[in-house]
Amino acid sequence: MASLKRLETEFPILDRDFQSFCALRGIFTVQDFLIHDLQSLVADAEQQTSSERFMQAINQVLCVIDGLHRPWSNGVELMEDAQKNKHVLSTGCEGMDFLLRGGLHKGQVTELAGPSSSGKTQFCLLTASTVAYKHMGGVIYLDTGNSFSAKRIAQFLNQISRPAFDEMQPIVLQKVMNSILCQSVFDIFSMFDVLHCLESKLKSQMCRGDNDEILIIIDSISSLITPILGSSGSQGRALMVSAMSLLKKLAHEYNLAVLVTNHTVGGDGGIPKPALGESWKTLTHVRLLLSRDCGSDTYHVSLLKHPSAASGKAAKFIINN
Repeated sequence: MASLKRLETEFPILDRDFQSFCALRGIFTVQDFLIHDLQSLVADAEQQTSSERFMQAINQVLCVIDGLHRPWSNGVELMEDAQKNKHVLSTGCEGMDFLLRGGLHKGQVTELAGPSSSGKTQFCLLTASTVAYKHMGGVIYLDTGNSFSAKRIAQFLNQISRPAFDEMQPIVLQKVMNSILCQSVFDIFSMFDVLHCLESKLKSQMCRGDNDEILIIIDSISSLITPILGSSGSQGRALMVSAMSLLKKLAHEYNLAVLVTNHTVGGDGGIPKPALGESWKTLTHVRLLLSRDCGSDTYHVSLLKHPSAASGKAAKFIINN
């Protein structure tokens, strides 16, 4: 990968001072930057007299990393990658699955945005239940607001698997619950810790040829990112890009589907739009906007972004209480 010195021509913010700062920490290339502890680098940068410029430079390198293109592939390699990474996981909602061309795609990060009480958490719990039961796969559920409900999982299982669930309720419930690993995280640094531990686990499983996890859910990622965007300036944006880069890496390298939720803010004419700014909307593969009829179990979802489908399509579905 390119050296920081070479990148200076295109990105002047990566000047000699920043290169010297990085060199003292063994960072000379973009590859060195990738394997370095970002949290440690940010903390060191904040202690420098040119901290603001260094944070802007770190943010610039992260943007370069996120914009890197994959190398050229021949037709056989593209076919093999498609067969590996285009498997889909049903969400348990027919309308949503239809809109997503089958469900959540492995190798991709899907964002579900919506206002408070629009059904984001209910959809996450239903998806976790469906994947653990129908796909017999492990689900990593990062809960940022104490909203995970084992009781609700059991209710969804009752709807998904009847009458089989009635006959084998204790066995099925225990198996599904064992497949859903829930971890509470309340700041972005805790999320990084959990994801890095997960990456180590996935590496070990891959070496053994035994990869059980197939879905990561973060409900909600915006509650972790919004606080750092509001107070940390370029550092917050750098951490946001780094978080998404890590999720994309996990999705692609370990053939996982990733589902994250986001809140909404007022857009043009008061129409709700996903939060986290313009930079965020370029980072996910798929974007969905969710709403709910007041006092009803009927939900509406529209497609804002999809790599293989036109935006603007919409569907509706029901999640029973």
